[in-house]
Amino acid sequence: MKALSRFFRSVGGQLLLLLLIAVLVTQSLSLLLFSDERNRAVRAAMGLEAAGRAANVALLLDEAPESMQAAILRSADSPLVRFSLDDTPNAAPENKTATHLLARVRRILGGTIDRKIYGGVSHIASDTNWQMERMPNEMHPMHEAMLAQSTEPFRLNMSIELAGGRWLNVQSMFHRPAAQWSQTSLFSIILMVTAIILVVWIMGRRIVSPMNALAQGAERLGRGIETEPLPVTGPREIRDTVAAFNRMQTRLTRFVKNRTHLLAALGHDLRSPLTAMRIRLELLEETEDSIRLKAMVDEMQSMVEATLEFAHSAAVSEPVVKVDIADLLYELVEDIKVGGVKTSLSGARSVPLIVRPIALKRALRNLIDNAIRYGGCVDVVLDQFDGMVQINIADEGPGLPEDQIARVFEPFIRLERSRNRGTGGTGLGLAIARTIVQSHGGEIVLSNRPEGGLLATVRIPLMAK
Repeated sequence: MKALSRFFRSVGGQLLLLLLIAVLVTQSLSLLLFSDERNRAVRAAMGLEAAGRAANVALLLDEAPESMQAAILRSADSPLVRFSLDDTPNAAPENKTATHLLARVRRILGGTIDRKIYGGVSHIASDTNWQMERMPNEMHPMHEAMLAQSTEPFRLNMSIELAGGRWLNVQSMFHRPAAQWSQTSLFSIILMVTAIILVVWIMGRRIVSPMNALAQGAERLGRGIETEPLPVTGPREIRDTVAAFNRMQTRLTRFVKNRTHLLAALGHDLRSPLTAMRIRLELLEETEDSIRLKAMVDEMQSMVEATLEFAHSAAVSEPVVKVDIADLLYELVEDIKVGGVKTSLSGARSVPLIVRPIALKRALRNLIDNAIRYGGCVDVVLDQFDGMVQINIADEGPGLPEDQIARVFEPFIRLERSRNRGTGGTGLGLAIARTIVQSHGGEIVLSNRPEGGLLATVRIPLMAK
């Protein structure tokens, strides 16, 4: 069921479903229209045939002797038409529902005698035993077969005045023919559905395949993976979209490379004057002012290094490789245990993921260092579900004010108010971590734990194909 649901959520599945619905609706309407026209034609033909037979029987009765009239009536009877010779007409003169049939009778009779002709059509119940008693036994099976395949019977009553003054009364019953399904019509429907499925499959491959490649290319580009330009295939609109994506990928890659070179040059230019300032301060006598200047230079050096690290974390330069996140976390936790810090690692034991390992390790180390700095311990849990890798990093510290949780990701935001860089840092650790995780297509969410402490949740999607 999941595979079927996934198929009908795709472009090809929805296109196939819409086309099949359209075919079903159009074929149903066509069948209804065809059946109605067919029913009208069949009823008209049967009515005209009955009227023509009645006119011919009237001509025969006018010319035949009275001894022959009973034999003529018996031979004229059929399973659905009954003739009788009476003194009064059975059809009402005011009934005007069969004027075209009466006109046909008059044309056949020729108008040599000014005779009266009455007739009308009316619905009757489906019980047709009214005529069985007049039919020979060998006609009953045919009669029953005709009635079994018919619906909505109609009765035609007609009365024709004969030359001797008596009346020829005609009763005919005809039916709406039942719907008939032939092997040819069924084969044509199957052939049509097969053709639709084939066309949808071909068009789906021409549309869906380039779209899937485009989605995967966008995912890889968002993760900083350099790839070859996508092949430009498919319909014109798809080709234009893929070509635009290739141009965008080229421009973004060129922009990132230019910014990386600019940052490298900027880092060199900033380090040089700071190094020169430190050397000159070392040559000065140690006074209160020189000590303050040295501290300011050291602070500037630390901020420059942190700023360059933040900028380089945003720039995509490290190639992506497949690593086991469980092993990476194990290395980080083991390094921390050497210092005697309380740590724990639990959850999945092996989660392969395509990432930039050095950058991701830096981001996770920043989060773990924050947990140790403010909480004194760290608890790391690795999990995998719904195509996502989730890493929970928890501590037992005081947590964060709810209104400040979103601000701590901004550069140079330090909720620790002291001027000590050793305890408060530069305020770039979380910003660097978030930038790196976002470059992998993931996110970081901070929340206060109910039992106390802060929980940092890192979610990174598994690499697309």
